[in-house]
Amino acid sequence: MAERDRALWLVAALVGLAACTPGVGSSPTPPTRLVVLTHDAFAVSDGVIEQFESSHGLDVQILKGGDAGEMVNKAILTRDAPLADLLYGVDNTFLSRALDAAIFDPYRAAGLSSVPDQLEAGTAGAVTPIDYGDVCLNYDKAAFGTGTAAPTKLEDLADPAYAGMTVVENPATSSPGLAFLLATIGRFGEGGDYTWRDYWRELRANDVLVVNDWDTAYYTSFTVGSGATGDRPIVVSYATSPVAEVVFADPPVTEAPTGVVIDGCFRQVEYAGVLRGAQAPGPAREFVEFMLSAAFQQDVPLNMFVFPANEQISPPAVFIEHAALVANPVALDPGVIAANRERWVQEWTDVVLH
Repeated sequence: MAERDRALWLVAALVGLAACTPGVGSSPTPPTRLVVLTHDAFAVSDGVIEQFESSHGLDVQILKGGDAGEMVNKAILTRDAPLADLLYGVDNTFLSRALDAAIFDPYRAAGLSSVPDQLEAGTAGAVTPIDYGDVCLNYDKAAFGTGTAAPTKLEDLADPAYAGMTVVENPATSSPGLAFLLATIGRFGEGGDYTWRDYWRELRANDVLVVNDWDTAYYTSFTVGSGATGDRPIVVSYATSPVAEVVFADPPVTEAPTGVVIDGCFRQVEYAGVLRGAQAPGPAREFVEFMLSAAFQQDVPLNMFVFPANEQISPPAVFIEHAALVANPVALDPGVIAANRERWVQEWTDVVLH
């Protein structure tokens, strides 16, 4: 081949390559879909997500992945080929597992200027706080008062007077279950004459029931949530669960049928994070900003029954009236949780289930 012909052939080959290679010689096609992986408890009012879709020209697909623990496990197992662009609902009990697996593409949202610093603690800049709630014991008011008094502290659950009354979630599979385990660790400690393990041995002897997730605990075993088909009047739930009992009551009620034990509650913070390897990382970051906006944050309390992370947003009156306000929740350093979570869950399993 002559030198001139060889040069012409090379130019033609490069032009052809540019024509069929994305990003070379042409603009990449912008994404038209955003996939959000979340837990089964995710809920939002009609029209809220549509606001984001219409303003960004995107179709938002909500992919529910089970309880928070199950959802995080799915995200970790599929990190090389992510199921979604954004993950919402990982909380401070499971966050270290997600951070260790490096599933997030760090992003610092502009909306964090309206979020208290303590909600961002331990995130390593990888995720953004969206809401928070306190995991607490709830009880059926009608089951107490005439004989046995309603429980007021964690120790009550180990009293024989409360035998067979409590249902909890498995900390290996459930976010509130893990939060409650952490509450008992923070309360009773690792060493000394009486530890969290001793407490759980007493709960097991007192016929505590363990189920895999919150839905089963609340709607199948708990006497209130199950419509009285369950037989457990004490459940691990949230300080805001009584709000839902009022909002969804049929016929309407002015007082919640459930009470909250504000002793031994654990504050749970939920985050959103852009998944590493996302097909639509730009829209995912924009959706994080949207989740901190007034449009989304105002919708949080009466749909997911947690407090908005944006401190400029005030929850509605019915929420404030019926939610139990926890002044001093049990706290554990995120680094301590990260270093000990797997061991604690295994030790809990050995004590309670074996």
